[in-house]
Amino acid sequence: MNKIQRFIDKAQTGTPLVCLTAYTTPMARSLAPYVDLLLVGDSMGTVIYGMDSTQDVTLEMMCAHGAAVVRAEANVPVIIDMPHGSYEASNEQALNNAKQLMQETGADGLKLEGGRAISERISTLVDAGIPVFAHIGLLPQSAPDEGGYKIKGKTEEQILNLIEDAKAIEEAGSFAVVIEGTIEEAAARIDTALNIPTIGIGASAKCSGQILVSEDLLGITHGHRPKFAPNYGHVNEHIDKATARFAADVRDGQFPKTEHLYKKKA
Repeated sequence: MNKIQRFIDKAQTGTPLVCLTAYTTPMARSLAPYVDLLLVGDSMGTVIYGMDSTQDVTLEMMCAHGAAVVRAEANVPVIIDMPHGSYEASNEQALNNAKQLMQETGADGLKLEGGRAISERISTLVDAGIPVFAHIGLLPQSAPDEGGYKIKGKTEEQILNLIEDAKAIEEAGSFAVVIEGTIEEAAARIDTALNIPTIGIGASAKCSGQILVSEDLLGITHGHRPKFAPNYGHVNEHIDKATARFAADVRDGQFPKTEHLYKKKA
């Protein structure tokens, strides 16, 4: 049984699915024992590259980081985001770039943002044997064009539009869908309307599972943390303390000590 089928089967048991982002081999190895899916998200643009949005993340960046996560040999699906500008223009563009991502990384599937507008892209990839993880609601790749990150599903009309988007991507063949940044009622109703797993991020506890950016989870990021991302760790504090101790030891002549140095054999 492949990794994605195990993921789908577990969702059908009613056990909530645990998903996190990973961008490097060491992080993937640390997270893999505790999760059901790893996402190589284009969130790396803002989280580790300091970009203002995800729009400047390139296909080459996704290939490099995707391959790094796959090298962790996790026993869970590794899904890679198709970056902004790599799939919107045409089915041909989407398929060519998707094939490159899959071939260069060995990932288990790809994630695309959007609903009805990209349903043809999804079905094109699925027909080519590429599993697709969809993403609706707040779409980070589109947020700068909308004037910022805005919560979705605030009106009945918006909720119905989101449900139609969700049904379209399910019909196109997506094996699961991320629902991001929506009013709780909207996400709950989307989950009820679908047969595929729903993974929430700032959505609803009624989703099949939840995903967070690992750096938010661990307290590694600096500055703003989203409302939906409670801090489960304080890794920055450990980094600060370890770095301060190292700096002090170097300046005081306490590092390196004899045991840290290589000596000529007698």
